[in-house]
Formats: sequence, structure tokens, C-alpha cells
Amino acid sequence: MAPEPTGAGTRPDAPERIVDAAIACIAEHGPTRATLRRVAAAADVSPGLIVHHFGGKEGLRAACDRTIARRVAERKLDAMRRGAALDPVRAFAASDPNDPTLRYLARVLAHGGPAVDRLIDDLIDQAETAMDEGVAAGLLRPARDGRARAAVLTLWSLGALALHEQVRRVLGTDLAGSPAGLAGESAYVRGAMEILGGVLTPDAADAADAARDAACEPARHAPREPASGSEGDAP
Repeated sequence: MAPEPTGAGTRPDAPERIVDAAIACIAEHGPTRATLRRVAAAADVSPGLIVHHFGGKEGLRAACDRTIARRVAERKLDAMRRGAALDPVRAFAASDPNDPTLRYLARVLAHGGPAVDRLIDDLIDQAETAMDEGVAAGLLRPARDGRARAAVLTLWSLGALALHEQVRRVLGTDLAGSPAGLAGESAYVRGAMEILGGVLTPDAADAADAARDAACEPARHAPREPASGSEGDAP
């Protein structure tokens, strides 16, 4: 019988720490290169402990997807309660700049497959729930087909994230970079809110406009750094 894992891996929070390490590894290296050995090193556990908790790489990836879907749902519900963003990408604008969620999504969306299908289905389910809550709270206009509206908005947002390099080239906004890049005077945010304004009730739309203007104000008065001239920089 193999020896029982020792050290940090025996702590009760080991599964959560392994999932956090795996999400960070996938965000940085992509699903293929995020090996069990690499994740184990990042989590300071043995590869055998990962197999013990998750059954292997596929089980670990499923746990990561569930965690990401939950994080997106939490941010989206919080944004909905504040009358802020309908876009699940924008929901991370005020989050921890080191949060790997958007980079994780950008990585896995490029790979496709059944795991991505399940993740997208979960995100659509959660978007529908959040938008129903927004309608009940008087923030959103009622939809003729709530499921279709949630699906379109989710797929649109995830599509922009999958094409994040083109979004950066065309709009100068790096969706897969720091979440702070989605705040202030981001061209992506301005364009998204122009479109999403029709989904909000008039009062909620006015509140969102005021919040956006307040967020942009510090950026307008901040000293601007000289342009580097790199291809991906904002104009």
C-alpha cells in the first residue's frame, strides 16, 4: 500500500487549495500543460493526493469548472443586486487584480469539448437565475423568453472573452488581463453598456450611467503615461 500523504496535503482545506492551484495553473498554462505534477507543486501536495481527492485530471478539471461557475454566479448576483453589470465579464471589473477567473475562461473556451459545454450550460443557468432576480427587483425589463435572453448575453460575453486578443487589438481592452482594465474609460465597457442599457429599467439604466461616470472620473484626471507604441496598446 502506498504511504499516506504527509505535510500540507493532509490539511482539511487541501481539496480547496488544490482547486485554487489548478485554476491558477490552467489560467497561466492552459488545460493541456496544467499537468497533475505542475498543479501538485503549486499546491504543495503530492500528485497522489490529487488523484485521491479528484480521481485524476478530468475530475480535477470538473471541480475547477464548478468553482469558476460559482464565482461568476456570485459576482453576477452581486452586480445585479447593485444594478450594475449584466455582462459576466464586466462583473469582475472591481475584483482582485490577481483573480485568474477571466484568464481561466479564456484558456478553456479555446479548447472546446464536453467540459466546456457543461461549463457554458452552468453559466447560462446561473445567468437566467440572476436575471430573474433582477426582474423581480425592478432592475431589468421582463423578457419574452428569459432563457434565450440569458443565453444570448452569456454567449456574447464569453465570445468576446474567447476573442480577447481581437478585443484588445480593436478596442484596446484586455479582457484576459487585470480585471481593473474593465473599469473606467474602457471602450469595451462603453460599448457593452450602450447595448445592455435597453435591458435595464429606466431607473436602473440611470443608476448604471451614474456609476459608470463616477468610475470614469478618476481615470480622466489621472496623469497619462506616454504611449509605448506596442501593437496591443490602447490608442
